[in-house]
Amino acid sequence: MFRIKTLNKISPAGLSQLDKARYAVSDSEENEDGILVRSADMQEYPFPDTLRAIARAGAGVNNIPVDRCSQAGIVVFNTPGANANAVKELAVCALMLASRNIVGGSKWVDGQVTAGVDVTTVVEKGKSQFVGPEVMGKTLGVIGLGAIGVQVANIATKLGMNVYGYDPFLSVNAALNLSRMVHVATDLDTIYKNSDYITIHVPMGKETKGMLNEDAFHMMKGGVRIINLARGGLVNEPDMIAALQSGKVAAYVTDFPTNPLAGCKNVTLIPHLGASTPESEENCAVMAAQQLRDYLENGNIRNSVNLPTLEQPWSGIARICLIHKNSPGMLAQITALLSDEGVNVENMTNKSKGEYAYTVVDIASRITDKEIEELRAIEGMLRVRYLTH
Repeated sequence: MFRIKTLNKISPAGLSQLDKARYAVSDSEENEDGILVRSADMQEYPFPDTLRAIARAGAGVNNIPVDRCSQAGIVVFNTPGANANAVKELAVCALMLASRNIVGGSKWVDGQVTAGVDVTTVVEKGKSQFVGPEVMGKTLGVIGLGAIGVQVANIATKLGMNVYGYDPFLSVNAALNLSRMVHVATDLDTIYKNSDYITIHVPMGKETKGMLNEDAFHMMKGGVRIINLARGGLVNEPDMIAALQSGKVAAYVTDFPTNPLAGCKNVTLIPHLGASTPESEENCAVMAAQQLRDYLENGNIRNSVNLPTLEQPWSGIARICLIHKNSPGMLAQITALLSDEGVNVENMTNKSKGEYAYTVVDIASRITDKEIEELRAIEGMLRVRYLTH
């Protein structure tokens, strides 16, 4: 019986992926084998020795101590693409909000009514202060061409926009899905210098934190309109406020509101609604639960942020799953130990990701606890799991 702890409310569609005969799932499980989480802060979470995997029902993993997980041999999964359609639709909405002062106009109407004015008598005169440009014929720069960025870029071409996209890590799959009408830029300068609108769809890390800053704004057109539905920290907030005040940035629409931004003119703040649709929450939960189940039952890894993708069909009667440092001679030590014990290897796959590696070994006979402990004793070994059919 696998024990799964939920740290947030998880869609029933996701929980249904875990067979009740094999999984005990609740928010009170102890000594859990796996965790299903959405936005709960796990930075100080005490890991039990039993914990093998954490599945985040969403793309961002800023709430999870990934480095600490890696050192403990805990796989961290996310669900890239599961919420892509929801964010894409909000990005289209944000384009309109950045162009046409819809929010300001709506507030003005409410204010007129509250003041006792017959709004029908003032609307024609009052609307002029909310005039904004159409997006057709304008240039959109899309930073990040992942599951979301590609969809945003493609739909923008259908709105009649001239679209540039930039992603130094553009995957083959993303490239195949990208419209031929999208111009692929080779550097960010091209995006900054040519775009009337910029939308950002990259994860936040050391290299991307605060990437939209004073230097970036300096390269942009005057009156550029910026959309950020990815992460608040991608934008240097004081620099953004200064750019808004100077008119360099004509409008800023973000899904990450803060108090300082709330006091700024030409800013539209959305309360983190990017993936807040029933469909998106269900998709993320199902994907997270499926990935967690496949790892616990079969040792397969797909969409991990800290370990490599490795999916191997069963070809023996038992399987050894080893998470270890990506060190020279590690595979030789594993195979030598098994050979010395007379264990026949049916199939073996090894993949690495940075300083960590994952090895799956299918064997033709069962092994003892003594042999498992010998594998665990190899220097640089972080986790050994032994699975049988």
